[in-house]
Amino acid sequence: MNCRSCGHLLGHSFLNLQHSPPSNSFLTEEMLGMEEPYFPLNVHVCERCFLVQIDEYAASRSIFNAGYVYFSSYSEVFVKHASDYVSHITGLLGLYGGSMVYEAASNDGYLLQFFKAQGIPCCGIEPSKSVADVALAKGIPTEVEFFTASFASQLAQRKGKADLFIGNNVMAHVPDLNDFIAGIKFILKPDGVATIEFPHLLHLMRNLEFDTIYHEHYSYFSLLAVQGAFTRHGLKTFHVEELPVHGGSLRVYVAHAESPRAVDETVGNVLADEMRSGLGVIETFAGFQDKVDALCRDFLHFLVTQKKAGKKVAGYGAAAKGNTLLNYCGVRPYLLDFVADITPAKQGKFLPGSHIPVYGEEAIAERKPDYIVILPWNWKDSIAQRLDYTRAWGAQFVTVIPSVTVF
Repeated sequence: MNCRSCGHLLGHSFLNLQHSPPSNSFLTEEMLGMEEPYFPLNVHVCERCFLVQIDEYAASRSIFNAGYVYFSSYSEVFVKHASDYVSHITGLLGLYGGSMVYEAASNDGYLLQFFKAQGIPCCGIEPSKSVADVALAKGIPTEVEFFTASFASQLAQRKGKADLFIGNNVMAHVPDLNDFIAGIKFILKPDGVATIEFPHLLHLMRNLEFDTIYHEHYSYFSLLAVQGAFTRHGLKTFHVEELPVHGGSLRVYVAHAESPRAVDETVGNVLADEMRSGLGVIETFAGFQDKVDALCRDFLHFLVTQKKAGKKVAGYGAAAKGNTLLNYCGVRPYLLDFVADITPAKQGKFLPGSHIPVYGEEAIAERKPDYIVILPWNWKDSIAQRLDYTRAWGAQFVTVIPSVTVF
């Protein structure tokens, strides 16, 4: 296997999560008796450019299809994050009715709806028809396609080039990283800007966020790795913002290398933090496996202890990250009764691998669990507030990342 960024032969394992099914491949009851596809989930790190990555065992076109069940608009916190971003970037770049905004992996229009409301021309590029149809129903122009260099060329000819290109939590989903970045280079106007958000590898390692690793995520980025990839394609990273979303993310601002935009101190500051933390030294990546395995043992001990005591334990939020956690730790319905989720497309189905049933949120009030494991821990505060009514019967919340915590 060669690095998907620099092409160097990969020889260092970062984390081996064995085999698991794709994390958003939810099952109907009829599918429970059928053979379920499992793929290796072995994570490597490149000793040359330090990109952390998995191989494309589960093809992207088999994941992001008409049955895709992740709808961004069901996360109120994430929609507010998108609204705040649009207000910020519109003023910063002076976007107006004559500008053009593109977003790759635009999902159900959760972000572009705010540009549309301001009369700023925009267009989404979304390969999953299930969510793209929702955006189209909102009146948001959406191309049902993967963003590639070839498609960027076609799009530029039909609709024009971009004043702003947005890629929020999409580069991790791209198996051909160089092709995607080449597309950004092509679609930007000479003075155009791309903003790219991604979970920061530094936080993944510091906080044992191993559950963010699943087949949809082919790459895990540090600024060091992503900056090198952009530079090879004639793009420069001139500004970086550190964000709290997804357990700690970066938003990088990118322009053509020949752009007059100056590289500011935020870039050097984040790079310096990464270097101090050893992200430019291959030895730093050893030992992560042992920490993850210890955390899994702690989680299983908690579940077994509670079930032996006759307690009812449920999960909340049928997130992809939760499926990585449950499958690697070997959690099954006899340890976790059910998972509640507000997304209709997930309700009445079963989690991939673990086969734990997914119900609507009303199941929490009906079954009154003693413990509620919040699987999307990055939204734990808003979820705990939403489920505050469970205090009436003494329920307690549990998070597993970075350690098993009851509150």
